[in-house]
Amino acid sequence: MTTATAHQVIRVGHSPDPDDAFMFHALANDKVATGNLKFVHELQDIETLNRRALKGELEVTAVSIHAYSQLLDTYALLPTGCSMGDKYGPMVVARKPMAVGDLPGVRIAVPGTLTTAFLTLKLLFDSIGAKDKLTFDVVPFDEIIPVVAAGKYDAGLIIHEGQLTFQNQGLHLVTDLGVWWQDRTGLPLPLGGNVVRKDLGAATMKEVSRLIKQSIKYALDHRQEALAYALKYARDMDVALADKFVGMYVNDWTLDYGDRGRAAIRALLDAGHKAGIIANPTAVEFVE
Repeated sequence: MTTATAHQVIRVGHSPDPDDAFMFHALANDKVATGNLKFVHELQDIETLNRRALKGELEVTAVSIHAYSQLLDTYALLPTGCSMGDKYGPMVVARKPMAVGDLPGVRIAVPGTLTTAFLTLKLLFDSIGAKDKLTFDVVPFDEIIPVVAAGKYDAGLIIHEGQLTFQNQGLHLVTDLGVWWQDRTGLPLPLGGNVVRKDLGAATMKEVSRLIKQSIKYALDHRQEALAYALKYARDMDVALADKFVGMYVNDWTLDYGDRGRAAIRALLDAGHKAGIIANPTAVEFVE
């Protein structure tokens, strides 16, 4: 009589967005062999995942790089799965044309205070001498464009596919924080990454890292198949737009941060600490 091998369940948290769906397609749909690990996917918005990570709830989760600065005791960064904007990133948009200098006088809808978008917005305010003049409310990321278009907020900080669709609502770009950051530092803006809980042990952490990299590589090698799956999570996007969005955030850096990506993370978190936004220096730890 044989007994089935017990599987170790690995709960994976990620956003219900085309880029994350594309990245995790192979794991979610049994396209790669995972041995005795069983991946169970939990889809929630990034700020909810950030908050859950503070409690160490999930074995593996997508988090904002900003949030990672508070997770060092519990999680290590995986070298794969990053969302990195090279001369693009979160945007501030408004109903009426306005300049960056006008932002200290308006109320801004933001997608969460642990998001990298919010950290970068605070760095922008710091750079124009308006550190304490940011007025905001937290609004679910997929409601920000509608509430700004409806006049409930003067401006909104948008992430995900809203970066490609905000003009459809008649909104105006105030600033692209990815462009602002790169002009300032020469580095891409590292928005999110995947982390793995340290209590899994070194061997399991490395195996999780290998399998997620394999999933991303599978998607890149089977682009149309993975894109067809990702389209289920594409709000108000046709195939061409979804393909463009996935291409923005699933790229060579997603397979591995590389030296430049690692430098970008350290530069962003150092800037946050120097500006007094992040309490302590961040010793970035990767699963290598």
